[in-house]
Amino acid sequence: MSARAGVVVTGTEVLTGIIADRNGPWLSERLRDRGIDHAHTAIVGDRPEDLRAALDFLAAQGMDLIVTSGGLGPTEDDLTARIVAEFAGRPFVLDAALEGRIAAILERLTRRWPDVDQEAIRAGNRKQAMVPEGAEILEPVGTAPGFVVGSAPAVVVLPGPPRELQPMWEAAVRTETFRAAVAGATEYRTGMMRLFGIPESEIAETLRVARAGGVAIDELEITTCLRRGEIEIATRYEPAHAAVYDAFAAVVRERHADTLFSEDGSTIDQQVAALLRDRAATIAVAESCTGGMVAGRLTDVAGSSAYVRGGLVVYSNEAKVELAGVDPALIERFGAVSTEVAEALADGARARLGADVGVGVTGIAGPGGGTGDKPVGTVCFSVALDGARMTRRVQLPGGRADVRDRSTAVALHMVRRVLLEAG
Repeated sequence: MSARAGVVVTGTEVLTGIIADRNGPWLSERLRDRGIDHAHTAIVGDRPEDLRAALDFLAAQGMDLIVTSGGLGPTEDDLTARIVAEFAGRPFVLDAALEGRIAAILERLTRRWPDVDQEAIRAGNRKQAMVPEGAEILEPVGTAPGFVVGSAPAVVVLPGPPRELQPMWEAAVRTETFRAAVAGATEYRTGMMRLFGIPESEIAETLRVARAGGVAIDELEITTCLRRGEIEIATRYEPAHAAVYDAFAAVVRERHADTLFSEDGSTIDQQVAALLRDRAATIAVAESCTGGMVAGRLTDVAGSSAYVRGGLVVYSNEAKVELAGVDPALIERFGAVSTEVAEALADGARARLGADVGVGVTGIAGPGGGTGDKPVGTVCFSVALDGARMTRRVQLPGGRADVRDRSTAVALHMVRRVLLEAG
């Protein structure tokens, strides 16, 4: 079995959701990159008993390594260093040389505040220079140092701000204590398959079929996730089980040939971008209920400026007419949320922005605004390309955010299909 690790994210502001945790997921990826099995993440407030309980729990679970983030500042609620020293059974001591290095950093920073309480600065400086005896020091990127201390398990202590934590992680992995703790790390490979247009229950059945067919899927760590109307099948495995993964992928490929659109992990955004690039084609979007999200997802792909001409956000009927050139008679006759208006939006985006591909999206994301004929979640799409057009009206579930998010996925999958069929 590989070396195992747990992560402890500290801070009441993170626990209560005032600040979103960015460090836990980032550290999880770094652990996986090194072949370390990330088993647990705990988020605790600024209470010493809760931090100690998290450390004790991870030790009891047999972790080889614990990584903490946060709680290294100069204020009273920053307690991580002291609690880790107690956990490791080490005296909590002042590192005089470290105190001097922090003081030099603080001297540069406090020049901007000549009236600041220097005694308070010195007290905070001294607090941040207190570390477990014998710890390997990680030099501060801001003002807070980190450290790595050997115990059972070893503990890597990092500051909370990501801009400080991330470079200090690179220093931590070079320490002798870290390398010894994770000496049993293995290699992990990952696979990602993406499908569109089926419920998650279909994948549950595929897993049963694979197992019944003799595929040893218990040797794989398979996770399925429904996101933006797409099914993601993420699989982690060790090299010795590569043939098992190949057999599992073959079952997915056979059972879901019509809905499997990505076997290499590429997203629909990336695939549409690649198709546009390969055809030297450009695209423009006119969006109502999605408010620019389709264009936004495309422009997030590297190099997008070469093929995305732009997007028109046209919520009001007046904007649809003035910006996208929709005939007012169409809106009057069919309503703003209609396939006819979606087609006019796609044509208007192409014409107004001089693009090869035009996309029109108009719908009712909610709340309110729906009717018996067109309830909330009704969205109409159209994709236009010379000699080809695809138009759809769909009913999408969920609240406003869900409808908008899923609508962007539907639009991009329609663009992909049109481009593939056009050759």
